[in-house]
Amino acid sequence: MRGFILSTTILFTLIASIGIASISLVQAVEPDEVLDNPILEARAREISKEVRCLVCQNEPIDSSNAELAKELRIVVRERLVAGDSDDDVKDYLSSRYGDFVLFRPPFKASTFLLWFGPLLVLAIGIIGIIFFFRGNRTQKIAAPLSAEEQNKLQQLLQDGQEPPQKLNSDNKGEAS
Repeated sequence: MRGFILSTTILFTLIASIGIASISLVQAVEPDEVLDNPILEARAREISKEVRCLVCQNEPIDSSNAELAKELRIVVRERLVAGDSDDDVKDYLSSRYGDFVLFRPPFKASTFLLWFGPLLVLAIGIIGIIFFFRGNRTQKIAAPLSAEEQNKLQQLLQDGQEPPQKLNSDNKGEAS
């Protein structure tokens, strides 16, 4: 019985979520915005899916209820009715609002980091990891003793004394 209640609750939540999402999508493009020409309307909807809402930022203007998104949808439709091509409409929007308004900004010098920045960060990270592990793997080779140091070591060994050892981080500054 408990499993039935849980599965019913999950199903109800899923249906409610889909209903709420579809209501917000339906409310985005208002009836007074829709063009009479179905071909122009389809083009306007496609362009609106590629234009970022400047208020919502990660939502296209096609599904945004923000006032600015509505204004941008109207501008898109006005430009299409005026005879602009899809690229002309996108160019117009990016000239007014910057390349950020497009989900796929054009490839040019000012958007170079936008296109290749993630790859650059990934490459730097991989190179850093390689150097990190390569540095830990290599052993440090001690410099050979000079003739004077070898003689001193031989004298200490013959006298039965232990040679002095260098300080290391394990003994916290005390000689071992």
